[in-house]
Amino acid sequence: MERLAGRIMLLGGAKRAFLAFFAGALGALALPPFGFFAVFFISFPLLVWLLDGISGNPDRGHSFGLRSAFVTGWLFGFGYFTAGLWWLGNALLFEAEEFAWALPLAVLGLPAVLAIFYGLATTLARLVWSDGMGRIAALAAGFGLAEWLRSFVATGFPWNAIGYGAMPIPLMMQSAAPLGLFGVSTLAVFVFAAPALLGTRKGLVPGLALAGLLFAAHLGYGAFRLQELLPAGASSLTVRLVQPAIDQAKKLENADRIDVFNQHLALSAQPVEPGKPEPDMIVWPETSIPFILTEHPDALSRIADMLKDGQVLVTGAVRAEDQGAGQAPRYYNSVYVIDDKGQILSASDKVHLTPFGEYVPYEEVLRRVGFDNLISLPGGFSPASQRTLLTLPSGIGLYPLICYEIIFPDEVDIPAGKAGAIVNLTNDAWFGATPGPYQHFLQARIRAVEAGLTLIRGANNGISAVVDPRGRIISGVALNARGAEDATFGVIAVSNWNNSDRKLNFWLVMLAVASAALISRMGFIFRKN
Repeated sequence: MERLAGRIMLLGGAKRAFLAFFAGALGALALPPFGFFAVFFISFPLLVWLLDGISGNPDRGHSFGLRSAFVTGWLFGFGYFTAGLWWLGNALLFEAEEFAWALPLAVLGLPAVLAIFYGLATTLARLVWSDGMGRIAALAAGFGLAEWLRSFVATGFPWNAIGYGAMPIPLMMQSAAPLGLFGVSTLAVFVFAAPALLGTRKGLVPGLALAGLLFAAHLGYGAFRLQELLPAGASSLTVRLVQPAIDQAKKLENADRIDVFNQHLALSAQPVEPGKPEPDMIVWPETSIPFILTEHPDALSRIADMLKDGQVLVTGAVRAEDQGAGQAPRYYNSVYVIDDKGQILSASDKVHLTPFGEYVPYEEVLRRVGFDNLISLPGGFSPASQRTLLTLPSGIGLYPLICYEIIFPDEVDIPAGKAGAIVNLTNDAWFGATPGPYQHFLQARIRAVEAGLTLIRGANNGISAVVDPRGRIISGVALNARGAEDATFGVIAVSNWNNSDRKLNFWLVMLAVASAALISRMGFIFRKN
């Protein structure tokens, strides 16, 4: 192992660049649908050895070392995000004549931008780089900060954070409850990078022992949480998930809109299995109603006719808000609760819009050079100023998150006792049979674990499922499957941790790894002198 580490440290030029890119791309196998988390035990040691090999020659100067560290981290990130996000280009192919020119920007441009955060991570680590376990802690601190920044800088895009690779199954998801995504990501980098110590032997025993202890605690806490019996809910809810699996190209055709609506109604009206309860709630996906519902009272009447006594429909729809004479209406990506009389009981609008899907950032500049929304609405969607809790006639509250809102941990900040479940409506048909829908589903499951709430997820074609507060799938409809699935669950909240606790614990983890890196750096400097 020492010989291999030495050879990697001495690499230069194209070979060095290729290995950094390869190490990142290999790490993408830790993500859904593969979930081979062990590949990170190869990716991160390779990255550590590449960083070890950056010349410390004083003739080159300190700035050269920082630039080299940035380039190495950027190449690692470019490989990781290119291999993990290539499927984004699929969304541009539904209207290829208009958007095909943007394929390189989606497949290579976005990964190139996201890789900057990993370049920042390795640059910060390089500032306090030492030998032994200290440099592993420095890398963990750098990546922890980078993943946190990635969640909000330029509207944020924390998709495929390293921590998700450490949480492929419910046993390994439970650490997200106290630590959150970013705390798990920080410690995951430390654990995954620890085998690099085999290549230099310095700090080998304490480093591997600490990494082994952290990994054992990760699994042990998961086993402890999963063996706990969830408390009985004060009430139960039977939900019918409707996944029509309608091709996105058809959804974009005006002529097919009535047929799309009819398909939703037909699936919703299917009889329940013998001995099973009737659904209390039927769930349709994001923007499943292909017209402005309030402008079509006949559609509300048809929904009322489909619903049985006491049932409600929770559906995604476009909401229009009149701005007065001479002004174009505002459009919102919304969720409605509709009762069996065809009345809209509750509604909530999307807060965190998708760039270039629902609005164009820096619109005045970017529209001039050809950028537009994938969803054709005059002016795009408008964001809501705040999220509105949906309330069912039974009094149960639903916390609504539309599409990719659920990838943001801070969006799931629910006051205790205010919601009985999270409802996430999405349309992953944009991405076809690619890793995208699987990655999106994993991130939604982690939000359920963090919040300690059941997740009700309805997708046009993605993965529709009811997931319990421990991240386990109660029932669902697979990708590319068409159907209606019923699930009954107790309405409970089981988390002992709230969002503020997770933020505090993340920064405590960051303080611990950063302190270890600084102490090691000071000792390293004293030894050199």
